[in-house]
Amino acid sequence: MVKTQINIGGLTIKNPVMTASGTYGYGLEYTDFVDLARLGGIVVKGTTLHPRQGNPYPRMAETPAGMLNAVGLQNKGAHHFCQEIYPQIAHLDTAVVVNVSGSTVEDYIATAEMIASLPNVPAIELNISCPNVKEGGMAFGVTCAGAAEVVRAVRRVYPKTLIVKLSPNVTDITEIARTVEAEGADSISMINTLLGMAIDAERRRPILSTVTGGLSGPAVKPVALRMVWQTSKAVQVPIIGMGGIASATDAIEFLLAGASAIQVGTYNFVDPSITETIVTGIEDYMHRHGIDDINQLVGALQL
Repeated sequence: MVKTQINIGGLTIKNPVMTASGTYGYGLEYTDFVDLARLGGIVVKGTTLHPRQGNPYPRMAETPAGMLNAVGLQNKGAHHFCQEIYPQIAHLDTAVVVNVSGSTVEDYIATAEMIASLPNVPAIELNISCPNVKEGGMAFGVTCAGAAEVVRAVRRVYPKTLIVKLSPNVTDITEIARTVEAEGADSISMINTLLGMAIDAERRRPILSTVTGGLSGPAVKPVALRMVWQTSKAVQVPIIGMGGIASATDAIEFLLAGASAIQVGTYNFVDPSITETIVTGIEDYMHRHGIDDINQLVGALQL
């Protein structure tokens, strides 16, 4: 029997395979395809303090090796999550992590406080790629000062495991990583989507209503791997890697690059059972290579 247990700050998960926010709903949508108890954890869709309708359609576009999305964090708000969704998922035999988003520091604080009161949610993932409306729309996570401000504020009110999700749309992601670690992040998840766009040449118009959107899928994997590897050398906290993971081999590459766990996102739309397949594939890899503890793979890239 191989040991696949991973520690993420104060959170212990049964294996390193998690789902990425925005691609898995609240987990319940996938129960016909996956035994959720086989997964290390699920990260539910982005939750904001107040309900959000999201961006106008069209807000998704397929690309040759992935997809663009500009959904805009559509959700019914934190109160709805606590009162209606949480009772349906509190019993799940896997770690339930809530992705927390906001447009002001005060929004982040209020949402984090609400989620902290839920006993069966052991962690939040702080999405600092959101536009700070008080600063003219620049994302919190693209400057050290912005990242520090929101993480510091949430850390003061949130006592459980705090995972901070980083934007790749920066010059040096290690600077942001070191900043959020210094402000109390227990873990870092990365990468969020890369900024991209798609054009309808016949109509001479952008395909997305917002013109630009977030690129995810296999196309971003080499960038994500590079950023995880660089960041693993810059911080001490565990990293949760994501970006184009579509197989157990992809997941293992992220572990070798320095990630302690991984999240599967876009490929859930291609194969709804892929997460469970990846769990089995990692176990098979460990057996084949005589590895009895998954932690032996973390950062084991040989240069």
